Amino acid sequence: MKILLTRQNLIAQLRQSDEWDFIIIGGGATGLGTAIEAATRGYRTLLLEKYDFAKATSSRSTKLVHGGVRYLAQGNIALVKEALHERGLLRRNAPHLVRDLKFVVPGYTWWSQLFYGTGLKIYDLLSGRLSLGHSRFLNEQDTRSHIPTLKTKGLRGGVIYHDGQFDDARLAITLLQTLLDYNGVALNYLPVIDLLKQGERVQGVRACDAETGETFELKSKVVVNATGVFVDDVRRMDDPQVSTMLSPSQGAHIVVDKHFLPNDSAMMIPKTADGRVLFALPWHDKVVIGTTDTPVENTEYEPRPLQQEIDFILHTAAQYLTPAPTPKDVLSVFVGQRPLVKAEKTQSTAALSREHVISVSASGLLTITGGKWTTYRKMGEDVVNRAISLANLSPHPSITANLHLHGWTQTPAAAPLDVYGSDAATIQELPGADTLLHPRLPYLEAEVRWATRYELARTVEDILARRTRSLLLDAIASIEAAPRVAEILAEELERDTIWQQQQIAAYHSLAEGYLLK
Repeated sequence: MKILLTRQNLIAQLRQSDEWDFIIIGGGATGLGTAIEAATRGYRTLLLEKYDFAKATSSRSTKLVHGGVRYLAQGNIALVKEALHERGLLRRNAPHLVRDLKFVVPGYTWWSQLFYGTGLKIYDLLSGRLSLGHSRFLNEQDTRSHIPTLKTKGLRGGVIYHDGQFDDARLAITLLQTLLDYNGVALNYLPVIDLLKQGERVQGVRACDAETGETFELKSKVVVNATGVFVDDVRRMDDPQVSTMLSPSQGAHIVVDKHFLPNDSAMMIPKTADGRVLFALPWHDKVVIGTTDTPVENTEYEPRPLQQEIDFILHTAAQYLTPAPTPKDVLSVFVGQRPLVKAEKTQSTAALSREHVISVSASGLLTITGGKWTTYRKMGEDVVNRAISLANLSPHPSITANLHLHGWTQTPAAAPLDVYGSDAATIQELPGADTLLHPRLPYLEAEVRWATRYELARTVEDILARRTRSLLLDAIASIEAAPRVAEILAEELERDTIWQQQQIAAYHSLAEGYLLK
């Protein structure tokens, strides 16, 4: 029988440990990847997250595991090649979470087909032995068979290519479980509030349990700042005068019904009116359309789309799809912010590099930022290698390139339990395994119990936004499901009715921000 994963047991390990090898600040893709890299090499590893795992950018990506066709067009061959290699490794190491997806690039001129077809052949070559499939030209009829809702006036054909798709928040939770499988410790709702120093050197962190107020002084040989778009906040804990590293941007997405893209192929528009790329992707029986690349001054945990971003997405989609979605068709809208490293001579965030950067402060604080979901593993490997030399740790080789992630199976269950991999059978034995949370959502009541017992879910938001993807698939349905989720959570966590009402109100307020006004 699977042993319950309790917050109390994990916090007890904080009290019992004199010193960690690694303390990693941040529970998104980069932090979790770094923690797995350290723990699987045998280092004593602790990860601390201010809110919930994948709370911010790591749950609001475009849902692609990809090399980046746009980066190829920018001439960044090294980044594309590395990302395509990592895409292949992730497909192999988490087959229950990453799937092959066909993308169609519609062509309305003969030269566009030739241009993009040639570029995608280069994309194929760069993927090497880990290719997901070869690109090829399509005639008009085949193009329409893949995208039946595509406008046909002037359509000459298209190009089809292959890339990967995933559920970002579910991969984050899988990484959490993998970390715990390898004796790492991770806690959400336990923010780092200060850095501990001995003289001028960082020696650990001061952290506070957001649920109880208890504080901890935790020593470590290495402290890694892996907080994504918030890395400058942690760097200012180290040095209040430090200059900022990032020039962040945000990407907005809308979610609509599947009838706007009824088949299993995605559509990619490689150059929109303002030079950006737009995707329309089947995802969890809905369609995600995005994204934008809008510079932002401030980083936020709950960024909101600008009206011009929504207008851009809807207007561009209407140029290619019929019927085209309108504002009333939007089931949810979500925004992710990107940790783009500053450049000296560009004003456009679309042109800034997605490559990751590792920096070490005078006090020894290691910061890693930039990058993207697809390269999370390589980012973790690079930062742990740097930490070994920085802290003079006993070196151990990386094993993550061939590490099967938690739940690994090549024969996953049917949706929605496919994302749990080999754990699906256990979920089917829990109460509520045959009861939907809501008629318009695919999720089961048993998943709420599982997330609470084994995935460190603490709030209604944790369940509806990240353990399931209810908030992104249908924000109104998720609001309607919140009372039942609160009831099950209260039963599992031994909370009272006042707590339930507070949770329902807090979630309703949050989810309102995912609706178009």
